[in-house]
Amino acid sequence: MSRFANPEFLYALYLIPVFIGIYIFIYRNKIKALRKFAEREMWQVLFPGKSFFIEHIKFALLMGVFALIVLSAARLQVGSKLEEVKQTGIDVFIVLDVSNSMLAEDLKPNRLEKAKNEIALLLRKLQGDRMGMIIFAGEPFMQIPLTSDYSAANLFLNAVNTNSIPTQGTALASALNLAVKSFDKKSPTQKVIIAITDGEDHEGDIDGAVKEAVENGIKVYAIGMGSPAGAPIPVYDGNKNRVGFKQDADGNPVITKLDEITLEKIANDGDGKYFRAVSAQNELDLIYKDLSALEKAEFGSKRVTEYDDKYYYFLIPAILLLLVEVLLRDKKWKFVSRFLLNFNNK
Repeated sequence: MSRFANPEFLYALYLIPVFIGIYIFIYRNKIKALRKFAEREMWQVLFPGKSFFIEHIKFALLMGVFALIVLSAARLQVGSKLEEVKQTGIDVFIVLDVSNSMLAEDLKPNRLEKAKNEIALLLRKLQGDRMGMIIFAGEPFMQIPLTSDYSAANLFLNAVNTNSIPTQGTALASALNLAVKSFDKKSPTQKVIIAITDGEDHEGDIDGAVKEAVENGIKVYAIGMGSPAGAPIPVYDGNKNRVGFKQDADGNPVITKLDEITLEKIANDGDGKYFRAVSAQNELDLIYKDLSALEKAEFGSKRVTEYDDKYYYFLIPAILLLLVEVLLRDKKWKFVSRFLLNFNNK
């Protein structure tokens, strides 16, 4: 079994016909100019030792070098062995608030972007653990099912914004319930929920949702986004330009405040920990370090192929061809020119 590790480089091979076309165009124009300058029989007198045949060989060698370097950059890999790898880790569901209050800028650049940046950094550190994400505002939505495909998870994370849930609100309890139901109860893995929210105007029976999580052996952590003093909620136009702040019925700016009391209770009742987010700290990283102490359990296995790099299959011939092309310009090779001169212009 073989493959190219960087197949995108192979598109550069399409340049070879372009180079050939340019070379033919330049060569024909040069021949036309020479014919205007002197008769064909006089070329050997005017340009002794000149061999267009060698010139063609040099160009062909350079095209060969280019093709081989492209193939080398694409990194040919040959499968050496197929083996089964056990998958071990913990299962983590991130429950992320995407209500409009998460646009407040008491965290930079705002509460939601701060949370997304931390989740993206967490995805880079995960090794074997499965992660899923539920977003919520007025209702919850499964954005990322439990997965160890961190690249795919990062793509879905990038798409998250306050428009992902059309119904506004803070249905944290419903989101926690959805996370509990979404775990594979038959899996022996340690299970964790991380709620990232400002906790304001929460709806539903949060105490009941946390109790159900604990009864199912699930730890609940919480990260509070924002400040107790609060901040106004920006309003943006269709071009993402801020045009003001959200106002109440009396025309006063709406101030969204962090509800730490609720979030601390969630973490305490959920056998987890609470962290208040600050701009200069990565709270998810602190939680991940805490979770790293949990016992890893096997939740499956997958068959993987180990590949060996064979890029030098193309790199070595490329170096040899380039060396030949360079030596053809050396005066020591004049005998080659004299030998090939008989083929000149035929």
